[in-house]
Amino acid sequence: MATIHQLKAERKTLHGHFSMDLAPVLTIASGDTVVCDTLDAGWGLEPYVGGAYQPRREFEGRDPELDGGHAMTGPIAIEGAKAGQTLVIEIRELTVGAWGFCLAGGWKSDHNDLLKVTNEGIVHAWELDAKRNIGRNHLGYSVTLKPFLGVLGMPPAEPGIHSTTPPRATGGNLDCKDLVVGSTLYLPIAVDGGLLSVGDGHAAQGHGEISGTAIECPMARVELKISVIDNMPLSEPIAKTPDAWITMAFDTDLTVATYAAMEAMFDFIQEQYGVSRLDAIALASVTVDMHVTQAVNRVRGAHASLPHGAIR
Repeated sequence: MATIHQLKAERKTLHGHFSMDLAPVLTIASGDTVVCDTLDAGWGLEPYVGGAYQPRREFEGRDPELDGGHAMTGPIAIEGAKAGQTLVIEIRELTVGAWGFCLAGGWKSDHNDLLKVTNEGIVHAWELDAKRNIGRNHLGYSVTLKPFLGVLGMPPAEPGIHSTTPPRATGGNLDCKDLVVGSTLYLPIAVDGGLLSVGDGHAAQGHGEISGTAIECPMARVELKISVIDNMPLSEPIAKTPDAWITMAFDTDLTVATYAAMEAMFDFIQEQYGVSRLDAIALASVTVDMHVTQAVNRVRGAHASLPHGAIR
């Protein structure tokens, strides 16, 4: 019988980098469920005040090198998981905390340079109502919440410390707003055990994550069923959401990422419907939507979306 594991965000489970050398804090069997919580991406322990940026209380004792990225809970090892297999993550519950924030401008990045907001910034402070699924910011504006985890991923096979900022084939900072409750994410496993880490709660975000942040928030409860399969070899993440099948790709060049996501979708349509590549391209042209997943994390992300039932 599958087991339900509890994992709390605390010093021994929190880290801000990916590495194949990180020891797992929990080992589960394929098919088990993990229930955990997460800090917000910036390791915050309290909300920001809206308006001009002001420091706030953050998690103490962070290692400047090992904890420099998103606050992630894990890693979680899966018994018997081997490089070359596929990790299956069923997203069963996501409950946001009571507050969140969105930053715009105020730090050095190529994205902010293009927006011409490197030297000035602002904080939107949000109060989140998980029961009513509404967020309200300090200016009085409200949005409907659509929670998801910005970071779901495993380390690459290369040794050393890897930043949490850019997404990779093995997942990480995907920032795909479609990965809501009811979605299943498929990731290629690069290291034995998998070593899954999760974090970067988002209460709401638009495709592209235009300011560089979503409504960043802690997650009060995350429930994931985690399995390993052999019959779905992957080179990039694929997801099945309540609305569609999604293929993802990443590159420093958005054009390259876009065409890679297209190619992954062509492969998917060929396999699912038994058609040629040219037929898949023609079918995709009348059914598939292309999206910029995110444009702010050193690499650009694109994804192709095929609605369920679009091809019958």
